[in-house]
Amino acid sequence: MKVIAINGSPRKKWNTATLLEKVIEGAISQGAEASLVHLYDLQYKGCISCFACKTRGGESYGACVIQDDLTPVYWQIKEASALVLGSPIYFGDVTGAMRSFLERLLFPYLVYDYQPRTLFPAKIRTIWIYSMNAHEETAKQRNYDRLFSDNESLMRMIFGHSESIMSYNTYQFPDYSKVVADRFDVVQKEKRRREVFPKDCQKAYDMGASLVAKPAWS
Repeated sequence: MKVIAINGSPRKKWNTATLLEKVIEGAISQGAEASLVHLYDLQYKGCISCFACKTRGGESYGACVIQDDLTPVYWQIKEASALVLGSPIYFGDVTGAMRSFLERLLFPYLVYDYQPRTLFPAKIRTIWIYSMNAHEETAKQRNYDRLFSDNESLMRMIFGHSESIMSYNTYQFPDYSKVVADRFDVVQKEKRRREVFPKDCQKAYDMGASLVAKPAWS
């Protein structure tokens, strides 16, 4: 079994990346092969609306025609048994890098029909990982739940399955004394990082292990 994880954060060793690594560890513990791709290492852009992937009878029907650093990543996903996507929440959404990645990943497989269907060749399990500075209550007030639900729906439409882990009120800076962020209770942030973030990591590990244990349609 092959698992591919996509890090949509510009940071490779912070909250989102740590959670993704825990998913990978869980999957490997059950015998899976796993790899992690950092989007901010790649050169690419979002969908350019050329519609080559939609052209009736076209050579690139069902596939993105753009050739760049994402091309081999999309081939890896096509051969994977599970896909894990991770992003911090910036201004109420995933990062721009993740959004551009999603446009190119999902649009070629979506068929504009009376009942939307997918051209992806198999059902695979997918996981969303989110980290955010906001408290859970604040996230609800800002309707982040709609974002999470919409993203899960998209993944189910294309791949057949999706579930999510949300890590709230994460520790944003290595040293709060060096940044202008006086509105935050650093003591409370440190306490949550000690007591709650490890639980989020365990959830990620367990979910990674479950990728191997459960079929995509369960």
